Amino acid sequence: MPLGGQTHPMRPATLFGVSIFDVAIGALEGGPANLAQYRGKTLLVVNVASKCGLTPQYASLQRLYERYADRGLVVLAVPCNQFGAQEPGSPDEIRTFCTVNFGITFPITEKVDVNGPNRHELFTLLTQTPDADGVAGDVRWNFEKFLVRPDGTVAARFRPLTDPLAPELIEAVESNLPVGPESSPSESGGDAEAPAWSESAWPNLAEARWPTMPVEAERPIPWAEPQAPAPEGSEPRPTIEVTSPTRSRRWWRRWS
Repeated sequence: MPLGGQTHPMRPATLFGVSIFDVAIGALEGGPANLAQYRGKTLLVVNVASKCGLTPQYASLQRLYERYADRGLVVLAVPCNQFGAQEPGSPDEIRTFCTVNFGITFPITEKVDVNGPNRHELFTLLTQTPDADGVAGDVRWNFEKFLVRPDGTVAARFRPLTDPLAPELIEAVESNLPVGPESSPSESGGDAEAPAWSESAWPNLAEARWPTMPVEAERPIPWAEPQAPAPEGSEPRPTIEVTSPTRSRRWWRRWS
């Protein structure tokens, strides 16, 4: 399995006999999210934020959901404000942001803590699963992804920089869907797609900072490229500052 995710043959997401489908968590606008309704489906749980450098992954999550929903995939977004206070909005603000910018149609839960003493029970269960490097425990940043099989066992954990349409994540999803592909010439199979984020929605993206994330060698931000020298006399390109504990690098956005 390539860097970013780890497939486990059998890892029940249970704590004292409670599975993920038994956990009580609220829906974004109130009332229960009712995870029991997803029993028998494949669940991709993602802790999300609206003001993060990785927020454009929402677009890839929506495309992934649209592609595999008929085969039993559910993407479950869980807002969290623990990383750089990048999800400060109210439920109405979060819903509006997701709908207007990305057309999100998959379920979104209430805002919760994913680490620390107030960690929600859902993430107490999920964080028992190690990633591709064998590291379990705390969520490192926004947009960490946990793939749960229809029987409630955790199939894989993908760290934040893995785009939802990355080949390794597509492969893991394909391998754990409850419904097989239709035999149709239009069936695209397990081919990975390009990231689906919309650059036009992010003209004012400023800084993306990951103070707790490790360096992932040769894994640049999916929507950025190293800055190339600007032609002499031309205006400087817009830049963002990207930092990690051991690496600081400037990137320029590809503008349409």
